[in-house]
Amino acid sequence: MDRIGDINDMSLPRPLVTLDEFFEGNDDPGSIGYNLPDPLSPQEFRQALDTVEARKDVDAVMIEVKDLEDPEGWPSTDTVWVITTAEAESVPAWLPESLRPDDVIDGFPPSGIDPYELPPGFRAVGLFYD
Repeated sequence: MDRIGDINDMSLPRPLVTLDEFFEGNDDPGSIGYNLPDPLSPQEFRQALDTVEARKDVDAVMIEVKDLEDPEGWPSTDTVWVITTAEAESVPAWLPESLRPDDVIDGFPPSGIDPYELPPGFRAVGLFYD
């Protein structure tokens, strides 16, 4: 949280954090995937994302932090970014059916999130959970 600053200041870009930064110590089921029909614990969600990050065609999996509703709680997200050489439409299939996103975004938006330098040949694929 110290590195991120005020998450609720919408004039600042949305932070991108590593899986370790987002999930280490996170036991808040409202932090990720809270609108899924059968939400998983943050650690179960992380296990699936670790599998994605371990793929040879993936450079990183980053979490876009959206907000912090409860100052005593954990920040939440609705978008997971996969930095990959694969086509965007193939990425959701890497997750169990129960964790498939509502939408897939091909490429970072032009503004609004922390800058992230993509390695040559890689693209950012956003997995959006509504």
